[in-house]
Amino acid sequence: MKINHTFVSGNNSPKSFQAYRRGDFDLESGLVKKSRKQKNSPLGRMIKSFRNKIHQLHPLLLLLICLSLLITLFIVYNGQFKMMPSYRAASEGNVVDIYPFANFKNLVMVAGHSVYTSSGCDDKVDKEDAWYLESYQKHPGQAATFITHIQKGVEIAANDDVALLLFSGGETRKDAGPRSEAQSYWTVAESKQWFGKRDSVRGRALTEEHARDSFENLLFSLCRFRELTGTYPHNITVVGYDFKEERFVHLHRSAIRFPESSFFYSGTPSTQNSREAALKGEAMVRSQFQEDPYGCSGSLRHKKLGRDPFHRTVPYPNGCPEIEGLFRYCGAAPYPGFVPWA
Repeated sequence: MKINHTFVSGNNSPKSFQAYRRGDFDLESGLVKKSRKQKNSPLGRMIKSFRNKIHQLHPLLLLLICLSLLITLFIVYNGQFKMMPSYRAASEGNVVDIYPFANFKNLVMVAGHSVYTSSGCDDKVDKEDAWYLESYQKHPGQAATFITHIQKGVEIAANDDVALLLFSGGETRKDAGPRSEAQSYWTVAESKQWFGKRDSVRGRALTEEHARDSFENLLFSLCRFRELTGTYPHNITVVGYDFKEERFVHLHRSAIRFPESSFFYSGTPSTQNSREAALKGEAMVRSQFQEDPYGCSGSLRHKKLGRDPFHRTVPYPNGCPEIEGLFRYCGAAPYPGFVPWA
């Protein structure tokens, strides 16, 4: 007799036979291992939901969303990049950390006239053959006039505790090599032990090493002062030959519109045997600056290019963005734009 064995569940619905409980059966141990339950974290569910919604979007709409997202990211990044200031105003944060000379208010600028070429310093600075001199400079006592300018600048700075001393002048002479006038003057001051003012002045005496003419001596030193202090000088004192006073005070100062009441000039004489020629040459240069106050065209521009034999890239106005327009301006009339000191 054939017996059919039928297994029926309690509700009379057929069920498949399960020889073992749910899980993984270990043949060796005879035990049933609990199956691992797949984890489904909230983040995973969110990603899955987002993915499903993306798949349901029309391809064109999806493209527009992606483009909008890219444009938004670009605008935000570009805006943040522009908002990161290379130079902060003196009123922001700890300016002493940003600008190493933030406590100085006045500028003393010594305009360079030559490059020191000697390998020694102590006993040669007063000798003409230790300097690279143009033909019009080759007069006995010429080197001594450079030393006088350096000493005068040191003394003026020593009498003003909030003054920054800048020697200004670029690498203007090809045969002198890539040495700047400014570094030459600083080196001579060092060799002279700062004329007895070393402790007082040396730590606040720096260089501006790109100027190629007298107007750039003034303008570039203003920008260099801004780089070092975070602000523009309250007062400016220029040290140079006495016959150049009118050029600096009435032409260059007027061109940058710096207040006359805050601008000072300390002039020293040229050598006696060169004075007549110096005065004649100065009258000619002064007339050129009267026609071209910013030295940006004609003979003044040509002369300036000739004083850049090593094609040095001028870094300004990167350090003084407030007066960028002044650097770009070229015209016979005074610069009409904004200047912080006006």
